[in-house]
Amino acid sequence: MKGDLFSSEHMVQPAMAPGMTVENSKCVRYTVNGEMLARQGAMIAYRGGLQFERKGQGVGGMLKRAVTGEGLPLMAVRGQGEAWFAHEAQNCFIVEVEPGDEFTVNGRNVLCFDATLSYRIATVKGSGIAGGGLFNSVFTGQGRLGLVCEGSPLVIPVSPEYPVYVDTDAIVGWSAGLETSLHRSQSIGSMLRGGSGEAVQLLLQGQGFVVVRPSEATPQKAQQH
Repeated sequence: MKGDLFSSEHMVQPAMAPGMTVENSKCVRYTVNGEMLARQGAMIAYRGGLQFERKGQGVGGMLKRAVTGEGLPLMAVRGQGEAWFAHEAQNCFIVEVEPGDEFTVNGRNVLCFDATLSYRIATVKGSGIAGGGLFNSVFTGQGRLGLVCEGSPLVIPVSPEYPVYVDTDAIVGWSAGLETSLHRSQSIGSMLRGGSGEAVQLLLQGQGFVVVRPSEATPQKAQQH
């Protein structure tokens, strides 16, 4: 058979390295030799001797529940083989976490990660209201973390001189050492008089970076995740 579909651009090539790699902008390949973790439903294809196990609450302490308070379920992939992961054709990226690093990420952006990484559930300081991005996972250890993002993300430097304000529905994650709090940008009276309605943002201060996606979750889409 011939045609553009069968060009090298689309044809899967032999794996060049074990572990996690970006297959293309919308998909991550994981060459498994042991165990890795991924969000349930993210596997789109696999080959080899792999087993998939749903991870529930209270498993080994680490997987006591979903990655975030939003309830993202996980699965363990074990054995030897290759698996491909994607989510709603969103763009895929890989973050290298090294010893001493700490990366906080919103659960809706987690695709897959090495079993050598651990995480804890964190609540944004001062988040006494419900909203997106207020429950997050803090990843530590050494390994790779696969993320998805609607569109091309923005990585914005944060410094003591230039704190950054981010819409809570648009934030993907941020680096260690940043202090977070909720910031109200306008009064309720201003909103009633025709303000933007974006009354609360996440304020990040300190030295580091914050990752932002160029879109906001609508109520309908948020229910689907």
